[in-house]
Amino acid sequence: MTKVNFEIEKYQDNYKPQILAVWERAVLATHDFLTPQDFQEIKTFLREFDFTTLEVYCLIQQEKISGFMAIHDHKLEMLFIDSDYFGIGLGRSLLDYAVEVLDVDRVDVNEQNTQAVGFYKKMGFQVVDRSETDDQGRNYPLLHMKL
Repeated sequence: MTKVNFEIEKYQDNYKPQILAVWERAVLATHDFLTPQDFQEIKTFLREFDFTTLEVYCLIQQEKISGFMAIHDHKLEMLFIDSDYFGIGLGRSLLDYAVEVLDVDRVDVNEQNTQAVGFYKKMGFQVVDRSETDDQGRNYPLLHMKL
């Protein structure tokens, strides 16, 4: 595993362009089940989204954001790592911080995102329920997972 120096910092509005870019690269690399139309709709939604409504933390290396997560009420709402940094433990670092420092114990995962499902299972989460659609009512089943 490559040694990477990083800091986890609370979100600031000037980080938004970088986290949107991280989101896009991560989703293009992992969410091949999304239709192009759904991808564009979600991208537009996030451009307009006020990230200060959630507890957002960014993984920063040399002033560049390589990942971020968003939390609400002890639930991990988002965790995305820039695809350039997949496989070197950054997702684990963010999740460890979320669990150990922020008391996160729940996450919802797109069922079709088998990489993410495997990651969360490896980290100790178990499927406790399933929804046929995502939070916006799209036809992407969610697995509700808990530590």
